[in-house]
Amino acid sequence: MSDIEIKSAVKEKYGEIARKSGSCCGPTCGCGTDAGIAGTITMNDLYSDVDAEVRESADLGLGCGTPTAFADLEEGMTVLDLGSGAGIDVFLAAKKVGRSGRVIGVDMTEEMIKRAESNKAKLKAANTEFRLGEIENLPVAPGSVDRIISNCVINLVPDKARAFAEMYRVMKPGGKFTVSDIVSVGQIPEEVRKDLAEWAGCVAGALDREEYLGIARATGFRDVAVVSDKPYALDATVRFGLHSITVSGTR
Repeated sequence: MSDIEIKSAVKEKYGEIARKSGSCCGPTCGCGTDAGIAGTITMNDLYSDVDAEVRESADLGLGCGTPTAFADLEEGMTVLDLGSGAGIDVFLAAKKVGRSGRVIGVDMTEEMIKRAESNKAKLKAANTEFRLGEIENLPVAPGSVDRIISNCVINLVPDKARAFAEMYRVMKPGGKFTVSDIVSVGQIPEEVRKDLAEWAGCVAGALDREEYLGIARATGFRDVAVVSDKPYALDATVRFGLHSITVSGTR
């Protein structure tokens, strides 16, 4: 299948989620929605310590980690969130970087951008902005961000090497990325790789853990390390494993 077909399936799925009026948490939306492999997984980590107003407005239950907790965010930083969705991680980061800082969310789904903009207005988050764009071709200036975060999104990108190259391009020297994502342990069968529903469900696009880390290192990032690792319980008939990992690295 082509990259265009994959992106179309992903956009359709997440556009549908964004159009829903209420929050959609747990295995009934986004990653984990479809029957079979993805249906056995609860992807989201609960933001139990997040302000209720932020959580209710922006947490659609689509994440697989809490990257802002490991991102070493400081006052005045410029932060970029890849695949920002309804904005939950953008708004969390915005509180940490303060009025002198700035957080940019990029998402390729028009409906998600609209929902994030609505949440921004509700929360009066003046130090945030949302841009429509793809991770493989970021609408962000070179060397302009201090931190990059992402939550269960890079697995949805067909060309992950290009995604990491773009991350490297837009990051300032000495900057840091912290991404939570789904990786595999063992080979994912070709029939799963060709299933568009499993792509949208965060399964078919998952790379082997070591391959994923290798791409980040080959891009030029230093000190690439896993800072959090959570395995998912799959049916005994599934011939591979899936883990949610949070990875960090510096430029």
